[in-house]
Amino acid sequence: MYQGSCLCGAITYEIRSEPLRASHCHCTMCQKQHGAAFATYANIAREDLIYLTGQDKLKTYHSSATALRRFCSDCGSSLEWSDPHRAPDRVAMAMGTFDTPYMPEHITDLHLDTRACWLPSLLDETE
Repeated sequence: MYQGSCLCGAITYEIRSEPLRASHCHCTMCQKQHGAAFATYANIAREDLIYLTGQDKLKTYHSSATALRRFCSDCGSSLEWSDPHRAPDRVAMAMGTFDTPYMPEHITDLHLDTRACWLPSLLDETE
């Protein structure tokens, strides 16, 4: 089981299963939402995500025709990303919000074609 929270602590959650996989997403939407070069997510079964507190603070933004992004309305912390049309049983949780250590065996880099031009060349070795 893993636990997490937003920056202000209003929203807390737990994940009741092992994440299926982890990824660094370099798409422009993730860059803009996180204000960073990429966003790191753990993909989990939706039924294993339980919000413990602050569900009334959880806001949803439709960033595209299929993508839903959820965040804290008080502090702005990005919490989850999902595509209910293609994968209604899955949700990707922002790993930066985990309070319990989670060390995936592998993290896949996605959408490297739109990676930030100022990102150090460490990723050049994986392309």
